[in-house]
Amino acid sequence: MTAFTRSRSAKILAGVALLSVSAMVVAGCSSTPSDEPSDGGGSSADLTLKLGSLLPQTGSLSFLGPPMESGVGLAVKEVNDAAAGVTIDLTAEDEGDTDTKAYETSITKLQGAGVTAIVGAAASGVSRLILDGNVSAGILQISASNTGPDFTDWDDNGLYFRTAPSDLLQGEVLGNLIAEDGHKTLGVIYQNDAYGTGLFENIKSTFEGAGGEVVADASYNVGDGQFDAQVETIKAQNPDAVAIVSFDQFKTIAPLLVNAGISPDKFYLVDGNLSDYGSSPDTNFPFSLEGAQGTKPGPALEDDFTDRLQTFWTGEGNPEVNDFTYAAEAYDAVVLVALASLAAGSTEGADIAAKMAEVSGGTGDGEKCTSFTDCAKIINDGGTADYDGYSGEITFDENGDPQGASIGTYVYDAENLISRTN
Repeated sequence: MTAFTRSRSAKILAGVALLSVSAMVVAGCSSTPSDEPSDGGGSSADLTLKLGSLLPQTGSLSFLGPPMESGVGLAVKEVNDAAAGVTIDLTAEDEGDTDTKAYETSITKLQGAGVTAIVGAAASGVSRLILDGNVSAGILQISASNTGPDFTDWDDNGLYFRTAPSDLLQGEVLGNLIAEDGHKTLGVIYQNDAYGTGLFENIKSTFEGAGGEVVADASYNVGDGQFDAQVETIKAQNPDAVAIVSFDQFKTIAPLLVNAGISPDKFYLVDGNLSDYGSSPDTNFPFSLEGAQGTKPGPALEDDFTDRLQTFWTGEGNPEVNDFTYAAEAYDAVVLVALASLAAGSTEGADIAAKMAEVSGGTGDGEKCTSFTDCAKIINDGGTADYDGYSGEITFDENGDPQGASIGTYVYDAENLISRTN
């Protein structure tokens, strides 16, 4: 297997299905079969699927890079090792931030590589900037972490999917958590983009619907590095609790809040900043976050899955993964695309998209299976597979959204590590 590295032109050609296909790939002549899409009765050809990933190797979401890239890489390896009729040729690129615009160069590279499906972007803001171009190019896009509610109604020609739930659900869970903890007043610092404003609005409406009051809110723009004014706005109203809707900016905001006299046990975080910070010197936390809480999508992960992720990732020469946020969603995204390609007998984006609901159970007539190998066998035997993954049952609806989802709640200990409470 070619080494999986986090360079901007990384590729995986792992466990190629058959010798004839392997020879073509190694020679640099991998091709996409011209077979017409099947009627769901299984694949008759050995497919080489050119898959791209656009994930945060740099930027304010870079802490999500290792778990998501490990999820993608492990899925690619296991799909290819299965030798079940589809081999993935992966090209991995960096999405960066909306302000650094690394995604512009990366998308050009991915489209130039001939990918017909892309896993990413991680940030909803980046996906909004690339989705229309991908749709025009006929590329299927599936994100493991886009939570913006507006993607539900996006004019995407059926080419957009996500394995993470909308912010509508996470905002409701966090708003209820704050209210259930007995807080009556709330201050919110949030990122002024669709991700931040969407979560803010849903946290506010839920919290106030439960009888509380948002007494102060302050936004900041992506790329800002100074947050003193926002902290002063919150401190002036002395709320019972503070919700911080941010990405990596939390590392700067948290010390300012503490210096203003707001204790960390009043903090409530979201998926964009909920992470194991530990004693890392780049966190700027000369204090404990003990008692701070937060939410992020995804069920509790099985030990076997996290062990496989860790073994794969460190085996490629990378340091250990510190947490597994969106790793399961990224893994499942790859498996679902591979299964849909197999079911369609095609590697074209539109053909794969047409089978995504089916292989996720959205048509309601499939046979349950929980691994690529088992699902592929069902498809190759002429049946309909219904994949249930590590991120949940998924089951895409007509908008490419997962029907139903799990939102976990977490709490920090004295070592600035999180543990799941629900």
